[in-house]
Amino acid sequence: MSPRRPATPFRIAWGAGDDRPAPASLAQEGPIAFEYNGLGYAVMLGSPRDLEDFATGFTWSEGLVERAGEILSIEIARLENGAIVRIDLPERRAAPLRERVRLRLVEGSCGLCGLETIEEVLRPLPRLAARPDISAPAISAALARFRDHQPLGQQTGAMHAAAFCDADGRIVAAREDVGRHNALDKLVGHLLREGISAQSGFILLSARCSCELVEKTARFGAPALVTISAASDLAVERAQEAGLTLVSLARADSGLVMNDPHGVFSA
Repeated sequence: MSPRRPATPFRIAWGAGDDRPAPASLAQEGPIAFEYNGLGYAVMLGSPRDLEDFATGFTWSEGLVERAGEILSIEIARLENGAIVRIDLPERRAAPLRERVRLRLVEGSCGLCGLETIEEVLRPLPRLAARPDISAPAISAALARFRDHQPLGQQTGAMHAAAFCDADGRIVAAREDVGRHNALDKLVGHLLREGISAQSGFILLSARCSCELVEKTARFGAPALVTISAASDLAVERAQEAGLTLVSLARADSGLVMNDPHGVFSA
């Protein structure tokens, strides 16, 4: 994706004013088209980075594969105003998606677009049996390190971030994108490609906690999710259904425990 002609932002003040500098750069955003075995499947708006991870995570999130090794190849074609991601799947995986192609035009990678009924949207989630290896000190430690793993966010002020953290709050991996669903798909794609177990830590998100993010986390098999912003009622309901430990409004000194099926925070 070619850089667009940069704008020249300047800050105006009201009230007491603000002497912070303007963002160093603008967040890149553009259309990213996904093609499977030569068939156009979906177009998302996102950041043109870590597209191999995005392709893997999105393909898995859509239920087109069960593991990264089923993807035969990923080819990235950079265009002036976007990118085309060409993914090759084995025939047993390619056949079912042909019927779904007709339902998909332009969407936001939430994992729900193109479904036809309420029953499909609220399809049952897998029940998470693993007790999460998470604690209040680990969450605090991860939050303290989170900003260091958001270089694009610091430069632009316009990026979401998703991180995978170990039991001590160390950040194993992080990905950024203008879309919160995209950031999580990129993170999941990276973890799948690296063979990192979902049960070995917890996911930390800069975004509000919507039901789609809960569902992606549960289907990935991560037993705990921590979000910076608040959760919706449906997100909490789906976390309860899946047995997902959920903490929202996470801050340096506190968090709101929305679901604690294993009694991790009350033990």
